[in-house]
Amino acid sequence: MIIFDTQFLLPCLSDYSYMFFELNARNSDTDARTGIITTGRGKIQTPVFMPVGTAGSVKGVGRHELEHRVKAEIILANTYHLYLRPGLETIGMAGGIHSFAGWNMPILTDSGGYQVFSLAANRRLTDEGAFFRSHIDGSEHTFTPENVVDIQRTIGADIIMAFDECTPWPCDHDYASRSSGLTHRWLERGWKRFCETSPLYGYDQYLFPIVQGSVYSDLRRESAEYVSSFGAAGNAIGGLSVGEPAEIMYEMVAEVNRILPEDKPRYLMGVGTPVNILECIALGIDMFDCVMPTRNGRNGTLFTSEGIINIKNLRWKNDFTPIDDGGTSETGTQYSKAYLRHLIVSGEMLGPVIASIHNLEFYTWLMRRAREEISAGTFMTWKNSIVPVIGRRL
Repeated sequence: MIIFDTQFLLPCLSDYSYMFFELNARNSDTDARTGIITTGRGKIQTPVFMPVGTAGSVKGVGRHELEHRVKAEIILANTYHLYLRPGLETIGMAGGIHSFAGWNMPILTDSGGYQVFSLAANRRLTDEGAFFRSHIDGSEHTFTPENVVDIQRTIGADIIMAFDECTPWPCDHDYASRSSGLTHRWLERGWKRFCETSPLYGYDQYLFPIVQGSVYSDLRRESAEYVSSFGAAGNAIGGLSVGEPAEIMYEMVAEVNRILPEDKPRYLMGVGTPVNILECIALGIDMFDCVMPTRNGRNGTLFTSEGIINIKNLRWKNDFTPIDDGGTSETGTQYSKAYLRHLIVSGEMLGPVIASIHNLEFYTWLMRRAREEISAGTFMTWKNSIVPVIGRRL
């Protein structure tokens, strides 16, 4: 049972004069909704997929392509990686990550919790924080709820995340309960630090708490109630898509979204496949990120309007039809499957670039279509018809 300490639950107010999140359309037969997130650096239409720019860049995709082909309205960067390299001094001297990277639209940074989680052999967790060794040079570092807020203030992202522990899967209920409790105690301290400090570069920042609880409904409900009580600008759901079956993930998302406030954006971290995303939009999720479009693209996996293609397969060697002529991607209409296969299997740099841009365009198209279908009141019918198609392997 959580005991609420009111000193941490007071709203942390900014002086911005605009509404951060505005809901627009909803459907009667689903929890899918459209909305607008407004930040100092621009508006974000939801549901939205955020390309992952781990080190301040989306791998193989330049700013021009992100803006004019992918049409990304927000990208994600990683606190852990930017903290280690190039480091806070360099980013601070540049005037923040936007100036450093030349990206003038919104950026979200995760807290580094997932990366620390992935360093299981080289980290130690206590109430104080996470003690870990750099994957680059083995140097020792500490992340605390307070300094993770400070680090993200220095990076300068528009939306920043509270420090949390991402539980592994599988884990037992006792471990998940203790982990969720640690995340809540860290949230109290991180929220306090956020409210005591200010942005550094003249733009508002918004801190999102993270719901944890592994695959246990009681823990997820408890965490969602606690996170909601902070009155943050938005809320995130973490610790899913880490190996559990998709149906369990959907069950946990549904449990949490019954509790998280409807008038705040809901961000499902690290998800996922096109099918995962559509199913979770139907459950009321507004924001997504995943490395899948670029990582899979670099390895020759393409998402298309007809299904999933492994372009390395011999069957595409003499297929001179477009990568995807279904209107999902400008890039997909410009190059043939045979040519892209040639580039990928030959190790030519252009191959992964084309595949990554196409996949990101496909994800952007999927989000745009989802918004259109929600606005038309036909999302559920469309989703049920397209999921079997885009989820099949060709």
